[in-house]
Amino acid sequence: MGIRPLTKARASFAATFGGLPSGFWWLWTAQLINRACGFVMPLLAFYITEELDRSAAFAGTVVAGIGVGSLVAGPFGGALGDRFGHKPTLVAALAATAASMIALAYARSPWALIVGAFVVGVTNNATRPAHNALIADVIPGKDQVRAYSLNFWAINVGYSIAMLSVGLVSLTGYTALFWLNGATTLIGAVMIATRVPGRARAAEPTEAEEAAAGGGFRTVLRDRSFVAFVAAQFLVLTILLQSESGLPIAMGQDGFSPSTYGQVAALNGIVIVAVQLPLTRLYKRFPESWVLAGSSATVGIGYAVLLLGDSAWIYGASIVVWTLGEIGNTPTSFALVARISPDHLRGRYQGLYQVAWTGSAVVAPLVGGWVIHTWGAGPLWIGCLAVALVAAGAQLGIGRRLTRRAEARDKDRDQQPETAAPAAAPDAG
Repeated sequence: MGIRPLTKARASFAATFGGLPSGFWWLWTAQLINRACGFVMPLLAFYITEELDRSAAFAGTVVAGIGVGSLVAGPFGGALGDRFGHKPTLVAALAATAASMIALAYARSPWALIVGAFVVGVTNNATRPAHNALIADVIPGKDQVRAYSLNFWAINVGYSIAMLSVGLVSLTGYTALFWLNGATTLIGAVMIATRVPGRARAAEPTEAEEAAAGGGFRTVLRDRSFVAFVAAQFLVLTILLQSESGLPIAMGQDGFSPSTYGQVAALNGIVIVAVQLPLTRLYKRFPESWVLAGSSATVGIGYAVLLLGDSAWIYGASIVVWTLGEIGNTPTSFALVARISPDHLRGRYQGLYQVAWTGSAVVAPLVGGWVIHTWGAGPLWIGCLAVALVAAGAQLGIGRRLTRRAEARDKDRDQQPETAAPAAAPDAG
C-alpha cells in the first residue's frame, strides 16, 4: 500500500515540475516574490475610498486609469520585446514599475492620482508581453502549457500570500505597502537580469515570409481568428476583473473591512494552489475550445452566486466557483497564443492579447463602480452571467480554428531544425 502510492506521487511530481530549465524557475521565483508583495493593485479601491475618503465612482475612475495605461502598454511592450529582446524589455519595465508604484503613494490630488495610476498601468503591463514571450523563449513547445500553468500557479500562490497579509495595513499604513511592493518588484528585475538567459532579439523572418505576411502589428491585426479570440477573452476578463473593482466595492458597502475582504479574496489563490495542477492535467484531455467555453460560463455562474445573499460565506462560495473557471481559462489561453504565434512576432501576439486584459482593466472598474453606484450590485452580477454565456458560445467556434492552427504549427516546429525559417503566416480567417 505504501510503495505504490509513493511511486505514483513521485511520477506525478516529476510530470508537473521536472525537466524544466533553471531559467524558467528563476522567472517563476521572481513572479512569486513580486505577487506575494503585490498589495497596490487589489487594495487600490479600498485605499481611495477609505484612506483618502473618495467616492466609489472616483475609485473606479482611478483604477480605470491603470487600465488605460495598460491598454497602451500591451502592444508597445510586445513590440519593444520583439525589437530589443524580451529579457531587456522585461527588466527595464520592472524597474520602472517599482519607481512608479512608490511615487503613487504620495499622490493626493484627483489628477495626481489618475495620472499616477496611468503611469503604473503603463510600466506594470509593459512587463507582461515580455514575460510571457520570455517563457516561450526558454521553454520548448511541448512543455509550454505546463510552464504557463506553473507560472499562473506562482501568480496565485503569491496573490494568496498578499491577500492574507493585507491586515499589515493596520500596523504599517498604506505607504509602507507601496514601498514594499516597489522594492520587491525591483528585486525581481535584478533576479531576471542576472539569472535568466535571453536572446538579444527575436528571430527575424525570411524575406519570403516578410513579403507574404507583412510586418509588425499589421500581420497580427489581419489574423481575424486571433482578433476574434481577443474580443471574446475581453468579455470574459471584464467579468473576471470585477474581483478588483465591483467585488471590493460591494463588500465595502455590505460593511466588510479591508482585512475581511483580503481573507475572502485569498480563497482565489488558495483554490488555485490546491487544485490547479491536477485540474490542468484533467483539462488537457479535452479540446481547448471546450475548456475555454466551459471556463467562461463557470466564471459568469460564479458571480451569479452573489445573487443568493451578501454574507461572507456567499462571497467565499462565489470566489471558489469563478476561480474554477479562471483555472481553465488563463493558462489555456496564454499557451494557445504562444503556440499559434510565429516566432518573430511572439511579443506582438502576446502584446495584442494583452489588450484583452488591459481593455478589461479599463472597462471592468468603470462598469463595476458605476453600476453599483447607480443600480446596486444585483444588476452587475446578472450582467456578468449573461455576458459570460455569450463569450462561451463564441469561444467554441473560435477555439476550434485556433487549435487546428496550433497543432499544425507545433508539427512544423517539431519537423524543422532550430535554424529553420519560421512557419507560414497565419490565415486571415
